Amino acid sequence: MKRLALVLVVLVGLLVAVDYGAAALAESAVARQMRDQLGLADDPGVRINGFPFLVQAMSGEYDSVDVDAFRIHVGEMRDVHVHAELRGVQAPLGQLLGSGPRTVAVREAEGTVRILPNDLERLMPAIDKMRIDTIDDEALEKAIEDGGDPSLREIDPNRAARLAGTATVLGQKLPISVIAVLELADGQIRIVPHDVRVGDDDAPPLPAPLQRQLRETFTLRIDPGSLPLEVTPTSLRARDGALEISGITRNLVLGAGGQTVTGS
Repeated sequence: MKRLALVLVVLVGLLVAVDYGAAALAESAVARQMRDQLGLADDPGVRINGFPFLVQAMSGEYDSVDVDAFRIHVGEMRDVHVHAELRGVQAPLGQLLGSGPRTVAVREAEGTVRILPNDLERLMPAIDKMRIDTIDDEALEKAIEDGGDPSLREIDPNRAARLAGTATVLGQKLPISVIAVLELADGQIRIVPHDVRVGDDDAPPLPAPLQRQLRETFTLRIDPGSLPLEVTPTSLRARDGALEISGITRNLVLGAGGQTVTGS
């Protein structure tokens, strides 16, 4: 009985090893495909989700595939992180691992581009040590209590951010904090400042003339260009120290057949 149990454990271990090995080979093949498709210098990270992999491979359909690429150029940005979740991926294993042309059909692709503070800082040369923070209703109310305009209550925190850094104010390099609304229109990003403070977040608002001048410094329009996989941007928010642009594309064909989008 113990011998049988040991044999079963060994067989299960071998099957798991084969499953992971096959998944690694397929992920490498998809990575090469995505590198060519996105015009990257290096293979992106690819993870085929779901276990066991071989069950999906036999059908040639994969529920979910994650793709991550770092430090790439997108539009005006030079150091962005692109994450794509591909759902309903159709790619026979023999085709993925073969030497001939490869075609991958994707039912739906959700793409996210993360703009990091160093890219914003490059586009706002008057600001150093840029930081991007989320903001909530409590913080907006606190800004009003500290002398901010009551119109701050009308801001949706999900479409706003607090930008902080250092700037030269009246000849001195000082910390600065800005509550800004994030707008997305016609694929363009707009950062629109509504409240500017010099010093800590709870510092009193600046006089109107200086406030206007610094608002212009923090006002920014960014053209992200064409997002990877022909994703149309529909969402913009601050998250985890970055700005995230997201969107969804459907019915996508990658590979020898070209890149085709039939719906969005």
